[in-house]
Amino acid sequence: MASGRMLEHLLNADPEAYEITLFNAEPRGNYNRLMLSPVLSGEKTYAEIVTHDEDWYAEHGITCRFGEKVLAIDPAQKVVRGEKGDVAYDKLVIATGSNPFMIPLPGHDLAGVIPYRDLEDTEAMMALGDTPGTKAVVIGGGLLGLEAAAGMAARGVDVTVVHIMGHLMERQLDEAAGYLLRKSLVEKGIKVLCQANSKEILDDGTGHVKALRLEDGTELPCNLLVMAVGIRPSMALAEATGLSCNRGVVVDDHMVTSDSDILALGECVEHDGALFGLVAPLYDQAKVLAQTLLGQDARFVNKEVSTKLKVTGCDLFSAGDFAEGEGREDIVFRDPARGVYKRLVLEGDRLIGAVMYGDTADGAWFYSQIKDGSDIAEMRDTLIFGPAYQGGASADPLSAVAALPDDAEICGCNGVCKGDIVSAIHDGATDLGALRACTKASASCGTCTGLVEQVLAVTLGDDYAAPTAQPICGCCDLTHEDVRRLIKSQELKSQAAVWQELGWKTPNGCHVCRPAVNFYLLADWPVEYQDDPQSRFVNERKHANIQKDGTFSVVPRMWGGMTTPDELRAIADAAEKYNVPTVHVTGGQRIDLLGVKGEDLPHIWADLNKAGMVSGHAYAKGLRTVKTCVGKDHCRFGTQDSTGLGIKLEKRLWGSWSPHKVKLAVSGCPRNCAEATCKDMGVVCVDSGYQIGVAGAAGMDVKETERLADVATEEEALDLATAFMQLYRENAKYLDRPYKWVAKVGLDWVKARVVDDLEERQRLIDAFELSQTIYRKDPWAKEVEEKSAAYAPLADLTLEAAE
Repeated sequence: MASGRMLEHLLNADPEAYEITLFNAEPRGNYNRLMLSPVLSGEKTYAEIVTHDEDWYAEHGITCRFGEKVLAIDPAQKVVRGEKGDVAYDKLVIATGSNPFMIPLPGHDLAGVIPYRDLEDTEAMMALGDTPGTKAVVIGGGLLGLEAAAGMAARGVDVTVVHIMGHLMERQLDEAAGYLLRKSLVEKGIKVLCQANSKEILDDGTGHVKALRLEDGTELPCNLLVMAVGIRPSMALAEATGLSCNRGVVVDDHMVTSDSDILALGECVEHDGALFGLVAPLYDQAKVLAQTLLGQDARFVNKEVSTKLKVTGCDLFSAGDFAEGEGREDIVFRDPARGVYKRLVLEGDRLIGAVMYGDTADGAWFYSQIKDGSDIAEMRDTLIFGPAYQGGASADPLSAVAALPDDAEICGCNGVCKGDIVSAIHDGATDLGALRACTKASASCGTCTGLVEQVLAVTLGDDYAAPTAQPICGCCDLTHEDVRRLIKSQELKSQAAVWQELGWKTPNGCHVCRPAVNFYLLADWPVEYQDDPQSRFVNERKHANIQKDGTFSVVPRMWGGMTTPDELRAIADAAEKYNVPTVHVTGGQRIDLLGVKGEDLPHIWADLNKAGMVSGHAYAKGLRTVKTCVGKDHCRFGTQDSTGLGIKLEKRLWGSWSPHKVKLAVSGCPRNCAEATCKDMGVVCVDSGYQIGVAGAAGMDVKETERLADVATEEEALDLATAFMQLYRENAKYLDRPYKWVAKVGLDWVKARVVDDLEERQRLIDAFELSQTIYRKDPWAKEVEEKSAAYAPLADLTLEAAE
């Protein structure tokens, strides 16, 4: 990332100054490593975090030697020796970054034990995370470890974090903030063990990790163990070259090493005794190094930096020295109901440290007070409330931003300060998109978007225009909502019609917009439009979940979680016949056959189809499962036939494509054994009938369902579920789960159409049934043998292509 920013500065200043050759041992160009966590969780794709693509390198005439290691540097001959040949240089820049530190525990070299550093590590975690039943242990409760844990938990992995210290992120947070962070993570389903010392990694007998043993004898089962305990500067190449190295590659204020023609920057360097792990100083180094290459007298100054972080939806901020000490006093604000904690550390009349959790909006202002050594005597009584309350001022949401100095950092991911943004605004970047393009502020994780918009508002005053919804992708200027509306109003019934009539900038869309447009056309014109498999994610194209090793999982549908001896025999026979290595009972009350070879898929499904079993659509943006308890037929607490209703719901709704996956549950009584109150749609049976809830969540966001209606009969419950499903299909943004969609439109809006308006309810039901007559088909039911060719060994299919 540091070298990429340096190249930008260099090329912007003088694109003709150098002929540039770029080596990278990874088989790719520059990407934003800070955004690997959203890729891991599924929020972003790798393509969305690429900083410089092939076109950028080509446009600037950069020779790319990607996937090629540098074997040696010959400073006497001024030559870099690569695996595929030598390259001469006038100036050389070393930006080798850092290596993850692997604790030398017994078993640290087992398969399944990985660091968390680059795209390959991320893909390995994604592959294991998509395998049902995966258990993961993360050693390290710092930022990187927690992001790894959160990303895997978002993929449904059972995750435990092991941390040797007394609270999480002890370098950035005090004990109180660490407690709040731990509490939030536990609420999201992540187990956290602090003061836990790792002793040994256990082998399952095949050379693969099976558990982590702690010092106290506790064993934590896992088939994935991630070490995220720190980094070390990668300086082996520099040392072998004979450059001065200490803890890192030693550089001066101009970023020049002990060889005047070799410069260095990033996490590999040591400057004035300091190492670097945050992005802000690395970007300062990049600017200085570019100026040095151009013969300018620029100097790097290591400034004290604040830390504004976002871990799994928790806002955190720390700056300065917040340790306890003699002569120091604290000002503390707590709001348990909102989950807000703020602590300021004062020494005399100076603010020397700040820690905040839950509300970090004033972080940059507090940091400026720490950095400037301001006398806060006059505002001591109101200091904790931030800049809006100083000098008797009333609360003004923009006053805090107006009070920030120009060097206050706004975007931590890209090292952009307020002054950079203000300058860009004066130069003509008067909206968020333009600012992102020229400064990259808010272009990565997005958590500073609100702050960037406030800088815009303060700078432009009355000329500021509030932001509008973002377009579906770079191919057009239309939002998802615009595209849906125009597909209906203009009766666009093919992808070609969408590209042409809506002014798409690319001929046939891209990997972002094609799946969305394909779904919108399918949902709005089920009779006229034919589904385009090439516009689907790879798992949907293959009708199976691809696994880490290129094999697939087979999940037959079990209606309402019920099965029969004949079905179990068919599954057992298939597992034996096709040498299935793993048979797993899923959380959705089904049996998953893991490790099926691609070429065997048509044949195993032919056998299962003969037994009357159809696909469970475990790979689909559609109905996954309907979970049930045994209900009144067996349970002494059951009030209704929950199993029977669950089966009816599943048979009515299965096979329907939707904006995202949908999970249902029916519980036979308020004891809620089927966990119906945290599903996309759930029914709780009571003596008087059925309580129907919608918009629940049980992933990284845990949310109880909202009550849609109470009904007396099964038929009413089935109709409301069908109408809700169709309303969701017709109106939701692609990849929004029902709880996100309901939050946007409001439950009252949904009720008005599904519950109150009987005519509209029937229209929704009829529209859903029409679509089902076309799409409620098992993908393997017909001519499965003809599909054999499509499942030849997928040598060209990489995990990067998987969803």
